Amino acid sequence: MPRNIYSEDHEAFRASVREYVERNLQPRADDMIRDHVIARDLWIEAGKQGFFGLTIPEEFGGAGIDDYRFNAVLAEELAAFNAATASCFGIHSDITAPYIVALGTEEQKQRWLPGVATGEKILAIGMTEPSGGSDLAALKTTAVRDGDDWVINGSKTFITNGHQCDLAVVAVRTDPSKGAKGISLFVLEAGDEGFSKGQPLDKVGQPESDTSELFFDNVRVPADRMLGSEGQGFIVMMQKLPQERLGNAIANIANADQILKETLAYAKERKAFGQPIGAFQHNKFKFAELVTKVEVTQAYVDDCVAAHAEGKLTAVDAAKAKWWAAEVQCAVLDECVQLHGGYGFMNEYRVARAWKDARVHKIWAGTNEIMKELIGRDLGL
Repeated sequence: MPRNIYSEDHEAFRASVREYVERNLQPRADDMIRDHVIARDLWIEAGKQGFFGLTIPEEFGGAGIDDYRFNAVLAEELAAFNAATASCFGIHSDITAPYIVALGTEEQKQRWLPGVATGEKILAIGMTEPSGGSDLAALKTTAVRDGDDWVINGSKTFITNGHQCDLAVVAVRTDPSKGAKGISLFVLEAGDEGFSKGQPLDKVGQPESDTSELFFDNVRVPADRMLGSEGQGFIVMMQKLPQERLGNAIANIANADQILKETLAYAKERKAFGQPIGAFQHNKFKFAELVTKVEVTQAYVDDCVAAHAEGKLTAVDAAKAKWWAAEVQCAVLDECVQLHGGYGFMNEYRVARAWKDARVHKIWAGTNEIMKELIGRDLGL
């Protein structure tokens, strides 16, 4: 089914992203898996191509584009390569950078955004804590005022880009008496005394992503490290989460679509009992189901992209897109593994790696159960 949300400019941008993937990422795929990290030079090259500065104003080194569809194209092409790269680059430019653009002072923007746009300053965002999970209002990391400074103590976990980040936007509790209204945001810089990073966590999937813990032991920072105003953090996180969840949905369905196409090609070549395995009626029907499921999901996600580009996407619709695309991705990839037979369980096959990579998408950016809770509340339940 034709997609109607992208113009010639978007498709030209898609071609440039695809060229970057083919020239830079694909030849290094095995290296990234082995080293558990996306090498710095790959970040720098992506920055040179302008991928990280799409929504950063021109005066701070970006392109200043006010059209989310370009972000969506980037997410789709990266996810077609693998989920981890889409996640790492997305956390940097599509999720964390907008906090600095929206809340930063002129001095803060000038200090941080040019390096973000070039890929020289890698961003992470510290929300999740060991005891809190999806419950952001229950976070325990604190910042206590001491003269002109703030002293931060606590920890974050499951932080994408955590091990090699240069800057981390961190949610902390500045006033325990105010609940969610007592949460504020700070920007920490690698090298701040007392700010340390754990080694990359040993995950089931997405080994290319340097997911790690962040630790804050009496990290003393000046007041100008606060991002936005005191007590504004939770409200802003709630405002920004729909874009994160939409980005997740975009990547999920793009990844599922790519692996399904590769599985279809495999089924046309792989033979059993004297004929291609795709010719068996069961498999033929299975492909019909999977292709339809992917295209129907893509249509809804595209509608969400178009709505977000116009500033009309609701948090509830973003939640619907996030949980459903994650469910579809996992279901489609599980079937793709089955269609590959024994080869589908071998790490050397992309389908096996994609299958493992996808499982976390039901968990992060708010678990699918939390997404359903949000939708249920909107129904008056």
